[in-house]
Amino acid sequence: MDIDPRGPRFGALITLVVFAVVLITGSVWLLAAQGLVFAAGSLLGMRRSPYGLLYRWLVRPRLGPPKELEPEAPPRFAQGTGLLISVIGVIGYGTGVTALGMAAAAAGLIAAFLNGVFGLCLGCEMYLLIRRIWPGRQVTDAGRI
Repeated sequence: MDIDPRGPRFGALITLVVFAVVLITGSVWLLAAQGLVFAAGSLLGMRRSPYGLLYRWLVRPRLGPPKELEPEAPPRFAQGTGLLISVIGVIGYGTGVTALGMAAAAAGLIAAFLNGVFGLCLGCEMYLLIRRIWPGRQVTDAGRI
């Protein structure tokens, strides 16, 4: 399924603000909430994620249609990567290993900044790289794998 590429960038800008607030406040609860947003994007899809719904209801009606669409799989993978970063951050802050929590939040902030400001989605690039190097399944003459 294809999506409007402006939606994930909009979500990345919100995520950028969330990670900045987490770094300033050390709020494990805000980081956990961001992790839930990532989980929704990864499991439910970009259109049904909280930031995707905000984009669809509030932002997209004010914009024209997108010039092109992009596949949803790379941004969904990126959401899963964001979830992993958030879980690591929650573990760090929650266990008192503040440096781990801060490092995870800083990594998330950098990734969100690159995506939101420059359109460079690191998780999407990881997805594409993995797809290129992962050996494909071979089909035998009988049509079985």
